[in-house]
Amino acid sequence: MKILLDECVDRRLAREIAGHEVTTTQQQGWSGIDNGARLKLAAADFEVCLTVDRNLSFQQPVIDLDIAVVVLRASSNRIVDLKALVPELLEALPQTKPRQVTWIGT
Repeated sequence: MKILLDECVDRRLAREIAGHEVTTTQQQGWSGIDNGARLKLAAADFEVCLTVDRNLSFQQPVIDLDIAVVVLRASSNRIVDLKALVPELLEALPQTKPRQVTWIGT
């Protein structure tokens, strides 16, 4: 599965997402692009956008885009907190669907 890490996600998390092709927003050259435009760009090449931005799904019309959004809910966006969610993330990824938001964590 092709996954885009949003710019608010620590890029080191990519190493933890085994079995998937993970690219960062920065690697794509999309840093600083607003969320709506970035999601539209991502929908053309990626199956999932992985973020910690809890407002993204409320601010952007995800239902209009051919990409799944996965929101990691951790106590912070520090790598140690995000890594704790990886097992749940890996379990949920096969069930993600375009135009839907999946929440991981509490």
